[in-house]
Amino acid sequence: MSLNLYTRMVSSCLFPLHETLKHHDTVQIRKEMERNQWLSPGALEALRVERLRTFLSNVGKHVPYYRGLFRDQAFDPSTVSSLADLARLPLLTKAIIRANTEQLKSEIAQGLSRFNTGGSSGEPLIFFLGTKRVSHDVAAKWRATRWWDVDIGDPEIVVWGSPIELGTQDRVRQIRDSLLRTKLLPAFEMSEAKLDGFVAEIRAMRPRMLFGYPSALAHIAHHAEARGQRMDDLGIRVAFVTSEKLYDHQREQISRIFGCNVANGYGGRDAGFIAHECPSGGMHLTAEDIIVEIVDDAGNPVPHGQPGEIVTTHLATGDFPFIRYRTGDVGVLDDQLCACGRGLPLLKEIQGRTTDFVVAQDGTVMHGLALVYVVRDLPGVKEFKIVQESLDLTQVFLVTEAPFQHESLQTIATALKQRLGSEVSIQIEHVVSIPKEASGKFRYVVSHVKSAVGSPAGTV
Repeated sequence: MSLNLYTRMVSSCLFPLHETLKHHDTVQIRKEMERNQWLSPGALEALRVERLRTFLSNVGKHVPYYRGLFRDQAFDPSTVSSLADLARLPLLTKAIIRANTEQLKSEIAQGLSRFNTGGSSGEPLIFFLGTKRVSHDVAAKWRATRWWDVDIGDPEIVVWGSPIELGTQDRVRQIRDSLLRTKLLPAFEMSEAKLDGFVAEIRAMRPRMLFGYPSALAHIAHHAEARGQRMDDLGIRVAFVTSEKLYDHQREQISRIFGCNVANGYGGRDAGFIAHECPSGGMHLTAEDIIVEIVDDAGNPVPHGQPGEIVTTHLATGDFPFIRYRTGDVGVLDDQLCACGRGLPLLKEIQGRTTDFVVAQDGTVMHGLALVYVVRDLPGVKEFKIVQESLDLTQVFLVTEAPFQHESLQTIATALKQRLGSEVSIQIEHVVSIPKEASGKFRYVVSHVKSAVGSPAGTV
């Protein structure tokens, strides 16, 4: 059987059977999404308003927390006539979810599955998802995959570190992954020996697509280049990256060394599959399922083109609602349509988490990139991590190699003082390696200073 024929068999038969056995309506939802993506903005808006009204009505009937909240707010879901009506409801925070977990479960929900976020910027969040929410998220990812002329069943390498995926590699899952031609490589450890193994496995499989953290894929690409090993002759069509901020240098490195396109994805286990990049470069919102608002520090909506915190309402979460959920991310909505012709609205920018910011001694808030660029481009810097312990102390951890020069230490200290304040103490330490987060992600900057952008500092 040819590779293309096998892919079609998986996409049209094996995977749909897999989803049916899991009681997921993924195939039908994906087909609806592929039709809806070509709707005009006006028709898509009407569809979203209708779905929002139905969703809120069901939540008001069956979810104890929102039944009480709607009553206290005198909010009648049947009066919803525009997406802007969502602003009449308060924001949902992680603290509210933690305090009301049982009350947020629908009284008619069945088969809820427990999930949690990794807690890389604080305490992990425990929440529950029903089969409808999972089906919609899988369908959204599947639709976006097909934008790039790849499909489920095409050979795929996944570089990931989530305990949920890595903890479920039992025999059944191994058989499933083998049939779907997906291979999972753990992103926790990136030793020289492990990287050699990753390069060898990628070359042996010759995947049509890659999926993983941008930092992990860029690290593998860099290692292959350092070893003199070509990776652009394997027929890789696209590298899907998600779960971390994608930096320009990572996009260039992955694209050049693997000889493929790079498609950025944005979302999370809690908020859902929010947006994905199409071949024309637009970051399309999963608009049929997710309503995105951009709000200021007080929770008030800001106009298109202005940055603010990304707040999401997922219309497939009736079993455990996420309504006006504060993601902790900073972004900008676009008021233009993509050149690809899809009517799906766009995210113009994803600037990072509200916790991706550091604070200077004079109170100036700046993105962590202001510090990252100081260190990243110095010759001989192999790895680094910057930790803002307080307004008065910032630590830099370095893994270096030739041709790193001792004078570069003063360059780092001077540049960071220029940004953070002349009285800030900059402590630089050489280390053998820099551990990743428990999830396998990598963070260039960690700040423990509360910023005016929103929440306690955190990560880049």
